[in-house]
Amino acid sequence: MMDIVDANTRSQMMSGIRAKDTKPEMIVRRFLHSNGFRYRLHDRKLPGTPDLVLPKYRAVIFVHGCFWHHHPDCDKAYIPASDTEKWMHKFQTNRTRDERNVTLLTQMGWHVIVVWECELSARRAASQLNGLKDSLHHLQVTDR
Repeated sequence: MMDIVDANTRSQMMSGIRAKDTKPEMIVRRFLHSNGFRYRLHDRKLPGTPDLVLPKYRAVIFVHGCFWHHHPDCDKAYIPASDTEKWMHKFQTNRTRDERNVTLLTQMGWHVIVVWECELSARRAASQLNGLKDSLHHLQVTDR
């Protein structure tokens, strides 16, 4: 299938996609802050530069986009029709990097939580965010 725009336009469009302060990330940040959780953002000293770092809980949170991190069994994790091989390689590289970062953080003693973009849809967000809050409270209790 042919792309509907030329390569330069597509490149500009793709470069405009944000890596930080995305809508899903902002949903998680606002929820946690309003529930009394304090965190640091994008700590470059940690593997994978987690989106949120909660030192009090020794936890990190990654807010993954379903397309870019290729969330299994998710409608948003499709493979573009053009240049399929390139995209398959890109998604595999992203998944491998994510797995490596989770392993390194776990070995360093961090609890790793991954929140997927699709889990923050209007109908699922409340239960997912409350589950996240419960998980963090559980970490605080068990780590003492």
